[in-house]
Amino acid sequence: MSLVVLDTNIVLDLWWFEDARVEPLLQALQAQQVRWLATAVMRDELARVLTYPHLTRRPRRREQDPLAEFDRHATLVAAASRAPYVCKDPDDQKFIDLAVAHTATLLSKDAQVLALTRRLDRLGVQVASVWGNVSPTAKPVV
Repeated sequence: MSLVVLDTNIVLDLWWFEDARVEPLLQALQAQQVRWLATAVMRDELARVLTYPHLTRRPRRREQDPLAEFDRHATLVAAASRAPYVCKDPDDQKFIDLAVAHTATLLSKDAQVLALTRRLDRLGVQVASVWGNVSPTAKPVV
C-alpha cells in the first residue's frame, strides 16, 4: 500500500472545491488503496484554514465535512523530526518532514514544496501535484 502525505490545499481540493484532478486520489482513499499519513498539527491547520473568510463565504461543493473526512481517512502519526531539506515556507515543512520520515509520496500544489522535488527524490520521496492513478503501486504524476 502506498503512503501519502497531503498538504492542506490537496485536502481542500478533495472535500471543499471538488477538483476533478483529485478524483483518482479520492477513489484510492475510499478504496483504502493508499494510506494517508498526517499529524495533529496538520489537522489543526485544516481546521484553522476552514475558518478563513474566503472559504466560509463560498459553499463547499461536496456534502462531506473536510474535518470529518480527515478523521475518517487520515492515519494520525507523531510529528517527524526535521528533514535534511528545508522549505522556504515554514508552514510547509511539516509535510516534507513527515513524507521524508515515512518515505511517503508528498502531494502538494505549493510552489515552494514542488521546488524541492529533485532533492526529496534523493531521499526516496516523490513529490507530485496530482495523484496519477488509483493503482496502489502506481507512481504519482507531477
